[in-house]
This record gives sequence, structure tokens and C-alpha cells, in this order.
Amino acid sequence: MIEYDFEKSISFWVGLTSHLFETALNNELAGTGITPRQVQVLACLALYGEPAQNELALQLRIEPSTLARILDRMERDGWIERCESPQDRRKKIVRPTEKVTTRWEKIIECGERMERRATAGLDPAQLNTLKETLAAIRGNLGAEM
Repeated sequence: MIEYDFEKSISFWVGLTSHLFETALNNELAGTGITPRQVQVLACLALYGEPAQNELALQLRIEPSTLARILDRMERDGWIERCESPQDRRKKIVRPTEKVTTRWEKIIECGERMERRATAGLDPAQLNTLKETLAAIRGNLGAEM
């Protein structure tokens, strides 16, 4: 029999919570035609502008081949377009389409509703401590943001 005290494992709690966040966001997004992973792509575009596809994979911390499949579906469904880079024709720049512009507010509402549910009963000081703690953990693991 294998044994481990998961109750004391920070990685267990963070992983479990992350999975529940994604499940809750997926439920909120039901009917919008977009997935949580696709929302992450759009969030990166909102944060960083219009990166090359390989840069976007680095920002999302996923394999380029995984991102290519996600972008294929997003392009098929009209969420993004991939254009040649003016500096390097081999690079593809990822841009949101007009479809995102018209639906972004609804997507944000879904995320905010899920976040309100997740943080119900927590006061601002607790939320600030949580953000600081997670930022410290990210820093310890080598994340720049």
C-alpha cells in the first residue's frame, strides 16, 4: 500500500484548487462556444498584444504543438487569425478577431462570476495575503510575473 499525507502538501492543495477553478470556469463558459484554455490564449493577447505563435506558447507555458491544436480550433471557430509577421514570414502572429471584441465582455463576466463564487466569504486582507503568497511561490519556482 502506498501512503502519503496529502493534507500537508501545498502542491496537492494548489493542484486541486486549480482543477476546481478550471471546472467552475468551464461550467460558467458553457454555451459561449469557448473553453478555459482558449480564454487563457485571449487573456495573453489582452496582456501582451499580438505575439508570434512560438512566443505565445512560452507565455502560456505549453508545448508549441499543443498550442497549435488550440489555435487551429480557435481559428476554425473565428476567435483568432494567424498572420505572417512583417519582420519574418516564417513566424505567425496571433490576433483576436472581431468575434472576440463582441463577446469579450460576456467572457469576462463568466470569469468574474466564477471568481466571486470562489472567493465568497474571504475578506480583502485574506485575498491580498493569498495573492502575495502565490506570487512568492511563483517567484520561488522561477516565474517572472
